[in-house]
Amino acid sequence: MGLFDPDRYFSRVTRISPEADLVACGFENMLLDMDNTILSRATHDIPRDVRAWLADVREAGVNICLLSNNWHKTPFEWAAELDLPVVAKALKPLPHGYLAARAKLGARSANTVVVGDQLSTDVVGAHLLGMQAYLVCPLVEQDLKHTLLLRNFERALLGARTPEGAQACEGRE
Repeated sequence: MGLFDPDRYFSRVTRISPEADLVACGFENMLLDMDNTILSRATHDIPRDVRAWLADVREAGVNICLLSNNWHKTPFEWAAELDLPVVAKALKPLPHGYLAARAKLGARSANTVVVGDQLSTDVVGAHLLGMQAYLVCPLVEQDLKHTLLLRNFERALLGARTPEGAQACEGRE
């Protein structure tokens, strides 16, 4: 697989089965992006189905650490509410944030998957450290201006690839 090629591609984070796509694949740990992966940029909230999915992932025995490039207090507030460890200001795709998040879980690359909505941050960073990466479609179209520019590049890299669980990344939230 190439640096920008996700190991799996899902239409929504909730399409990732905790049992079949995580535990059965040997993943004991997940580094999970926040903005537009589990936290909607439109409502600034975590949708109910995503909250239920997080509970299912934890019940399946998978450890989760939030990993965010966000520089505000938001990641810390959500981490406290969800009772999850967090690494914010991660500077993804640089390795430091990934290594810090992995250390918080006592994880190794081989048993850890990174889940996020961006090729240029989540997927590249995971692959730089030998971890698998699951790409998900963003929850909503709304995003930061620089992220929207990157999404055009990412769409070109993905080409005609269709996410698992849907025909396209449409009909979000």
